[in-house]
Amino acid sequence: MPGMNRRFFLGAAAAAAAPVRKIGKVETVFKSPGPHPNGMQATAEGLWIIDQATNMVHLVSYTDGKVIRGFLTEADRASGITHDGQALWLASTYNRELIRTDDKTGKAISKHFTPGAGVIYKMVGDPPPRRSPLAKAEPQAPAPPSAEPAKPPPLNTTGTGAHGMEMQNGKIWVAVPPSRTAYRIDPATWTVEKKFNTIANRPHGIGWEGKYLWITDTNMNGFYKHDTETGAIVEQIVLAGTDPLPHGMTIWNGTLWYCDDVGVVCRFKL
Repeated sequence: MPGMNRRFFLGAAAAAAAPVRKIGKVETVFKSPGPHPNGMQATAEGLWIIDQATNMVHLVSYTDGKVIRGFLTEADRASGITHDGQALWLASTYNRELIRTDDKTGKAISKHFTPGAGVIYKMVGDPPPRRSPLAKAEPQAPAPPSAEPAKPPPLNTTGTGAHGMEMQNGKIWVAVPPSRTAYRIDPATWTVEKKFNTIANRPHGIGWEGKYLWITDTNMNGFYKHDTETGAIVEQIVLAGTDPLPHGMTIWNGTLWYCDDVGVVCRFKL
């Protein structure tokens, strides 16, 4: 079996074998401060949200989404955010950078390349792209006549970078869709110390539950709990098709928070 196909089918089999955790109702808690939230990080001070459309970061109250503070960042359509105890880190997706940022002003402190950045590729067996059930319907283009020969897709040379980010024990964890991989990076030397495959083609927000790392996959409409020593998927949560679509994600005090990029923040108890 070719390597890429083998990788997908092994991943699919791992997900199928992992037990499914049943959850209660997904609650839409409040609207996000920006129109397209795409990364989240829970802290004792509040919930950090970065908006991909505006590149603004907001720290908001868990209770009602009230903005505690907000500022413009130097990110380019960021999809991830975390906090190292002194400063923010941003996954600046479209210039393929990971940026350490002042958490009061948004000014960049340092910028680093993203391991695994590149062009997102298609693979046999990939789940189809998924749109939020909350998004407004768009008119569909008419299908071409069946006699018309298929055309290859346009050349895509625009690389992208990381999505979800988390800190643990001074190390950065990041999910990178182009390589379908989660990485652990030592920020002192910018060296990858560990990596493992994600379940599918659109890994997004990540969050810790004890020693395990949950990784969102937007096209799979779910969350996958990994043993970070082996990369094995040990549990999964699959949302209903009517639930808001998961993008950014974080975990705080036994509650999983996530955002749909149409502008809402949701949660459910783990």
